Amino acid sequence: MRKPKDWGQPCPNPACTHYRRMQQGNVSAIATYLTQSGKRRIFRCHTCETPFSETRETVFFDLRTSEDKVMMALKMLLVRVDLAGISFVLGVTEETVLAWLRRAAHQAEAINQHLLRNLPVTQVQLDEMWNFIGRKHAQETDAAGESLPDSADGRQWVWVSLAPEFRLMITAIVGPRTLDTAKEVVAVTKARVAGIPAFFSDGFTCYLAALIAAFHVVTTFARTGKRGRPRKPRCEPHPDLVYGQLVKQKHQGKLLTLSTRVVVGTERLTHLGLRISTALVERINLTLRQALAPLARKTSGFCKDRERLRQRVVFFQAFYNMARPHMSLQQPLAQQEQTRHGAIRPRWRQQTPAMAAGMTDHVWTFRELLTVKFEPLNSQSMSG
Repeated sequence: MRKPKDWGQPCPNPACTHYRRMQQGNVSAIATYLTQSGKRRIFRCHTCETPFSETRETVFFDLRTSEDKVMMALKMLLVRVDLAGISFVLGVTEETVLAWLRRAAHQAEAINQHLLRNLPVTQVQLDEMWNFIGRKHAQETDAAGESLPDSADGRQWVWVSLAPEFRLMITAIVGPRTLDTAKEVVAVTKARVAGIPAFFSDGFTCYLAALIAAFHVVTTFARTGKRGRPRKPRCEPHPDLVYGQLVKQKHQGKLLTLSTRVVVGTERLTHLGLRISTALVERINLTLRQALAPLARKTSGFCKDRERLRQRVVFFQAFYNMARPHMSLQQPLAQQEQTRHGAIRPRWRQQTPAMAAGMTDHVWTFRELLTVKFEPLNSQSMSG
């Protein structure tokens, strides 16, 4: 008996028992319709009899613009083109481009939520990169000169946690350079990795408190029966926690000394055989500045709103992990796999950070990045 084709489409009806469930055999194609981007299918869920479009719950749903133009605008956002330039080249308003960016960022958040889980990393490099929104100096600041958490101007740092063995961006957060933001970065990183990896950073003091808040054990003391108050429970770093710092001393912008120090977990660091380094996460900072127009030095295309900057960073994170092959991750092809394509005979197999981490088995296309759909976390498998 012929089996119905599995279209990989979830039912979008919240009242349906198969809501957002995939590969259940309840969805079939019933018609096609013509758009500016070609033919698109209409599906129907046989459980609730709800018809829905192929582009439902994707970036392209209910847009009057061709998909090629939308993808071109989003690609230009990732190659350091500012909003004015995109508006001039494509003939659309800046508000329209920002609306597309908002959809793409929402899609990127779904990708990060569903795929960045239980990552088998051994070390994580932490760093933060200076930037600003609106103006360089906020009207209201704290004692250290940093913007307040709900400030609409001033310094806003791009915080990144990186798995160097996979070149994978685990976390990318925009916020002031404060302890609260450091705790948020470490907490998100902890939720996405398996176990307790080794952490390396620069000499920023807030990382230690943030790491202890996320990875700790509480030591309690029994009552002695003597007079006086009992000893309070003590919070100590987890025995498996390793944290090293690469400390730089500068004078008038010039690097004087470079030293390393192990803050927590000296014995385990020796056992792991790892070297304290932040070189790769600092290289990611350059990649971000070269890719996103608001992060470029001395630019007039800076963001006026923190949410817009956050959307760009999150969208680039998903693109970098899933759809951008990394040269240092490429693998040599076997002789029988080196098929000639015209005058070119590839000798390397391209690989993205997500492929290296086992999150997917292929390089995602840009359209796949914008249209991929997922099951709820409590019912999906870890296949990319």
